[in-house]
Amino acid sequence: MSPNNESTVDQGPGLDGSGSVRVCSIADALSILGDRWSLLIVREIGFGVRRFNDIRSNTGAPRDTLTTRLRELEVAGVIERRRYCERPPRDEYFLTDAGLAVSPVLRELHNWGERFVQK
Repeated sequence: MSPNNESTVDQGPGLDGSGSVRVCSIADALSILGDRWSLLIVREIGFGVRRFNDIRSNTGAPRDTLTTRLRELEVAGVIERRRYCERPPRDEYFLTDAGLAVSPVLRELHNWGERFVQK
């Protein structure tokens, strides 16, 4: 910040004094949940939709994108995968404690969308 509390180009809200990116919990959270498909996947699993094809149908996510996002969310500890059929191999997805903790954020995004987004 400049002496009169204005952001400067070389030290904006995402930079430290050396020009490097600062640690930011919001940026860290967005690196995991900050895309449309990830949030919609978490929404669907939170609604009790557990199977790949059902999640795909409800979100409209392309197959490859859904596969990638499910893996990323699993690695990040937001969801867990449980096998329900061995032949052919089939899995269901569940929210972890970290995934469940996103519910209030999704609820507020829903409220915001209802209030401010016009279609």
